[in-house]
Amino acid sequence: MNCAISGEVPEEPVISTKSGLLFERRLIERHISDNGKCPVTGEPLTIEDIVPIKAGKIIKPKTLHTASIPGMLGTFQNEWDGLMLTNFALEQQLHTARQELSHALYQHDSACRVIARLKKERDEARQLLAEVERHIPAAPEAVTANANLSNGKRGDDDLVPDAKKLRPGISAEIITELTDCNAALSQKRKKRQIPQTLASIDALERFTQLSSHPLHKTNKPGICSMDILHSKDLIATGGVDATAVLFDRPSGQILSTLTGHSKKVTSVKFVGDADLVLTASADKTVRIWRDSGDGDYACGHTLNDHSAEVRAVTVHPTNKYFVSASLDSTWCFYDLSSGLCLAQVSEVSGKVDYTAAAFHPDGLILGTGTSQSVVKIWDVKSQANVAKFDGHTGEVTAISFSENGYFLATAAEDGVRLWDLRKLRNFKSFLSADANSVEFDPSGSYLGIAASDIRVYQTASVKAEWNLVKTLPDLSGTGKATCVKFGQDAQYVAVGSMDRNLRIFGLPGNEKANADEDSAQES
Repeated sequence: MNCAISGEVPEEPVISTKSGLLFERRLIERHISDNGKCPVTGEPLTIEDIVPIKAGKIIKPKTLHTASIPGMLGTFQNEWDGLMLTNFALEQQLHTARQELSHALYQHDSACRVIARLKKERDEARQLLAEVERHIPAAPEAVTANANLSNGKRGDDDLVPDAKKLRPGISAEIITELTDCNAALSQKRKKRQIPQTLASIDALERFTQLSSHPLHKTNKPGICSMDILHSKDLIATGGVDATAVLFDRPSGQILSTLTGHSKKVTSVKFVGDADLVLTASADKTVRIWRDSGDGDYACGHTLNDHSAEVRAVTVHPTNKYFVSASLDSTWCFYDLSSGLCLAQVSEVSGKVDYTAAAFHPDGLILGTGTSQSVVKIWDVKSQANVAKFDGHTGEVTAISFSENGYFLATAAEDGVRLWDLRKLRNFKSFLSADANSVEFDPSGSYLGIAASDIRVYQTASVKAEWNLVKTLPDLSGTGKATCVKFGQDAQYVAVGSMDRNLRIFGLPGNEKANADEDSAQES
């Protein structure tokens, strides 16, 4: 049998009359003299409570001077005994700490559940209040203020006191619609396959500039934002010159120039395959543009719900709702058809400037970036902040979800970070000074980063390496590529910079034909 403290066969075994445990005599006597209790059970224990056990006595050599080898061994034995006692005490402390941590985590989880329930009850109360307000006859002052909604333009907040508080909220019908959309898209994603026409790595390695198109004014050069409508191969750009330009890539012609903003266009988005375009601007407004039928786009709604620069707009997968994010510490959830702000979510923890926003591919999660270097994840149904990612330096300039919904890429002054949404952790970083844009291609096979140059990476798993496929130079001469987007099946890469030109990178005509032929043979 072994000693209950050291785990070794005792030379002078003794047994406790209270616990029946076996100990090394010298160890238990030292422990009793120091603590006065059993080291295992914690019960009071005295020297009289231990009984020696008769065993064959081991004859040791006579103790010599401490300078001799036997004397040194004795010293080492004493040190070992002290180490065993200390180690045993540490193990007991660790066990106690683990129990306390488990209890604290349980209390934290319970608190989170209570908070979530209270938020749900609060939202339900707000919805009931909004429904009651709808049935109350409007006051004359309110009717006068609502008159500003005519001609597609909404009144300023200063005409309606506490305008940010008077929001109808996201109704149960809308939440059901968002949930059904989420279920359908999640099921569809499980069956997805990489398109056979996707550009290969070999083709991307041979990409070169195919064309450059001056879309914006020379007196205020600079492309701030960009989006691509893949079904029609249209490219929209938002410029420093306060205009948005719709460009037909196959023909190389400008289809329409959207004028109306008074400051730079910070974000531009197509709405599905519909002839709708959203623009956000530093003039604190969001505009909804609709094709009038002859190729010209007219402004259907001008939304003035923000009190500071609007940095981003993102469209929900249903193509019926969208979100705007602003430097006024709020983001707004809109009904696209009416231009009505259903919910305006304020930051309760202090001043937070929202600089980027994007919906998760399934539509129930919203990601936002801030100038305080923090990335926040929101539950769209409850408008609750469910996760927070720290680690960036400087303003978060762009965010992008992967097509499979597992990864989030964020860009900031210190480069690009990749986050695993399943474990809520950063698993990879690409160091690049002043990363302005990051974008997954529609298939989720490639990742583009715009900074002082444009880099294309092949996507992989959390543990696998994300290989650099191609580095494209910034040919603008400004040293700052502001946005990057992939064309359909990554057949080309569109790049915007701080000059007024849109640049298209891809395979030259003859090489593209050969690449398509090779792809057809492989399939």
